[in-house]
Amino acid sequence: MVNLGLISGNKGTKSVGLSFRIPYNTQWGQSLVVCGSESVLGSWNVKRGLALSPQHQGDELIWRGSTAVPAGFECEYSYYVVDDDRNVLRWEAGKKRKLVLPDGLRNGEVVELHDLWQTSSDGLPCTSAFRNVIFRKSWSTEIQRPLGVIQTKLDENDSVVVQFRICCPNIEEETSVRVDEVELLNSQLSADICDWQFYEIGAVEGNFCPETGPNRELVELSEPQPRSIILSDGMMREMPWRGAGVAVPMFSVRSEADLGVGEFLDLKILVDWAVESGFHLVQLLPINDTSVHGMWWDSYPYSSLSVFALHPLYLRVQALSERIPEEIKEEIQRAKELLDGKDVDYEATMATKLSIAKKIFVLEKDTILNSDSFNNFFTENEFSFEVEQHFYLSLSQCVLGQGWLKPYAAFCFLRDFFETSDHSQWGRFTCYSIDKLEKLVSKDSVQYDVICFHYYIQFHLHLQLAEAAEYARKKGVVLKGDLPIGVDRNSVDTWVDPNLFRMNTSTGAPPDYFDKNGQNWGFPTYNWEEMSKDNYAWWRARLTQMAKYFTAYRIDHILGFFRIWELPEHAMTGLVGKFRPSIPLSQEELEREGIWDFNRLSRPYIRHGFLQEKFGAYWTVIASNFMNEYEQQRYENIVLIRDPEDASKFYPRFNIEDTSSFKDLDDHSKNVLKRLYYDYYFHRQESLWHQNALKTLPALLNSSDMLACGEDLGLIPSCVHPVMQELGLIGLRIQRMPSEPGLDFGIPSHYSYMTSTYLLLQLTLILEIIAAMLHTELSNVAYWVCAPSCHDCSTLRAWWEEDEERRCQFYKTVVGSDSLPPSRCVPEIAYFILRQHVEAPSMWAIFPLQDLLAVKEEYTTRPAAEETINDPTNPKHYWRFRVHVTLEALVKDKELKSTIKDLIRGSGRSYPPTGEIEVQAGREKGVATAAPTKQQVTAGLEKISLLNESPKTEAVAVL
Repeated sequence: MVNLGLISGNKGTKSVGLSFRIPYNTQWGQSLVVCGSESVLGSWNVKRGLALSPQHQGDELIWRGSTAVPAGFECEYSYYVVDDDRNVLRWEAGKKRKLVLPDGLRNGEVVELHDLWQTSSDGLPCTSAFRNVIFRKSWSTEIQRPLGVIQTKLDENDSVVVQFRICCPNIEEETSVRVDEVELLNSQLSADICDWQFYEIGAVEGNFCPETGPNRELVELSEPQPRSIILSDGMMREMPWRGAGVAVPMFSVRSEADLGVGEFLDLKILVDWAVESGFHLVQLLPINDTSVHGMWWDSYPYSSLSVFALHPLYLRVQALSERIPEEIKEEIQRAKELLDGKDVDYEATMATKLSIAKKIFVLEKDTILNSDSFNNFFTENEFSFEVEQHFYLSLSQCVLGQGWLKPYAAFCFLRDFFETSDHSQWGRFTCYSIDKLEKLVSKDSVQYDVICFHYYIQFHLHLQLAEAAEYARKKGVVLKGDLPIGVDRNSVDTWVDPNLFRMNTSTGAPPDYFDKNGQNWGFPTYNWEEMSKDNYAWWRARLTQMAKYFTAYRIDHILGFFRIWELPEHAMTGLVGKFRPSIPLSQEELEREGIWDFNRLSRPYIRHGFLQEKFGAYWTVIASNFMNEYEQQRYENIVLIRDPEDASKFYPRFNIEDTSSFKDLDDHSKNVLKRLYYDYYFHRQESLWHQNALKTLPALLNSSDMLACGEDLGLIPSCVHPVMQELGLIGLRIQRMPSEPGLDFGIPSHYSYMTSTYLLLQLTLILEIIAAMLHTELSNVAYWVCAPSCHDCSTLRAWWEEDEERRCQFYKTVVGSDSLPPSRCVPEIAYFILRQHVEAPSMWAIFPLQDLLAVKEEYTTRPAAEETINDPTNPKHYWRFRVHVTLEALVKDKELKSTIKDLIRGSGRSYPPTGEIEVQAGREKGVATAAPTKQQVTAGLEKISLLNESPKTEAVAVL
């Protein structure tokens, strides 16, 4: 590339003008800078980049800037939003822009760049889920021909050369993109000010498809008129791609080969079934090691022992060696029969697998530990990145290049030796250090074989998951992982890097739909200030590790990256918490409002009358044994939470008006506190949380090219959705938990494209039917990801059976029948509901496996309540659900696969080809489907209404 510093002052050098133009609406105090790889654009130092000036053009704010560059100039560049001190507030998503000036420009001529701000949403088709899996091509789309030399054959007074650029990652083989009959990027177009659209041209003459939306326009040219315009037109405006997926926890899968629990290699069979059923995605729950307590409590998949290590639960012991002795094979067979139960027996399964694995390890350790493949794995995870990159190493680890594998193995040894994961009980090993670690894992240590056993297990887990992941990629199936928000208090990560965590606190959620007392997850909150010192390297490392296996992921509780609900370590529920970060109420502020008695508001306040009402004659026993009395028989109940680190700061307790302490206040104090409470929770923090998310989330998103989805449930600040949209994050909606005030259920047609919606069935049907009857065009409505349930909710069948009132409401409103609905969710109803979801105009329709099996009678014999994966209100819930049918049986079930595939085929969604490429309804890339016609809907409802008269046992097509 040209270094302008080398040619400065050289009068013989030909130079051209380079002019930047980009529309972008900023806020007060913000401006735009273009920064690039060459010194004229700051050499990637934003403070030295080219400042742009604003100019109003109608409703748009246009930013412009110019500089002189030598002919033949090349560089990379990006746009940045900065404050008055040139501090970066946000930057463009996606890859850096590349600029190569055309040849043949004359001295003093101007090249104008017409750019559009690159959003993360634009880059979704370029994520690994689409680029490497769904749209993966065997042919190259690289442009081999040069752009050519600009010749002065045109009338220089009224003509310019326009180079059109557009991103179209899903272009089919033997097709091209054209504008006004001129092939894109392979020719130059002379044009006056005009409008146009792009077309995708098929291999067959006359087979073309124009992009959607209004014509594009070439805006008024600047003065002096440029000789050349490089016009970046963003993405090809196609109908959005639509696909379907299946969700199931890894532990819930059942196969003929497993030992009591789903295993990584089972994913290959699941992928086969998914492909043959028309699914492009398989979604899992977290798969990291959770072996903290050594008992069934460890079945909770969101409480990680290590954010890098995989769970030994999912190991297939039969695949550890090709030379397993007969006696061990017989032991494996006996274990299969013993552990093949209705649910997962977590403790027995873990003990059995580790016992068998140790026996095989003893036989094979020398061979495996000296193999090239193991040494490569060990080296990669001992020094996961070059020290100078320090992507995932903490500050102390960066210096020494220490990886995660050794600390994990050492932790597991110490956990078992001391019979506890509480590292505060480990004596001299309580405080982690590199020196102590190296002695523990030394080849000369007596425990070296134990340490190597943990290496060995992680090595084989890696091989097995990597094999399954590559199989999924080749089959065109996206494997979607889950990134837990927390780590266990007694984990490898808190032992190695305690400075990254606030160990005297606990993470949770305020009261919500799931639990009126809130939730206390028990995880320590994060020390974001410390994490920022190495640009959130620990988080980036987690994503880099996940990207080895997954091409999409779900960010658990994404609200935690805006703010987290922080509780004192001793708290039992989620009630007495505060948001971190947040702007507290100061003592001075409260005093100005006439609030003076801070002890009264922040200390326990429960009168004996309240205890008498709750506990009757036993109130004195409760008070004397469980409460500390002070001041006229008042007990634990507070209105304001005093900051433990600054006694002059306070936080209003959640649901403040429900406390007896608040109810006993005078009217003035009540009115003041209600106003401050509302301001604290709904207005005061918005800017702070917006800025906080834009500091933390980009570090995650830029650390991998996986497709990212965010679980944004709970009390949603207004800043969340704009930030997620800006960053290209797909959100989550559960219709029974609407984020809009005043609604009993969310309205799917109001959701934005970048949301992932888990729909509650009946309103979805109502809206779709209304749209059909009104002949509503659905091609321009919002898009989302829909599913009838998720792992934190009851399944389709369970919902139908557990809530008679809503079931009757559904039957009357949607079916139009005043008779009583079936007490069970029979296959006809399940099919009807699934059909409505798959036909929604969403990017993804993802279905729990239990809901898909509900379309066939023989798979509905198990009580519906037993299919629920999690009870969010129970912190000690046993995560043990297993699908009662094997994957092999599902693969053989042609009727079920045909039924499901017909659902997807009829919806116009894309599905992976099985064998020969199949012709789908609509374009191969997926099209938005119009709502069912009124006649189709009526016919379907009539069939369902017959269920009361003549129940059927077969799954039938309703629509």
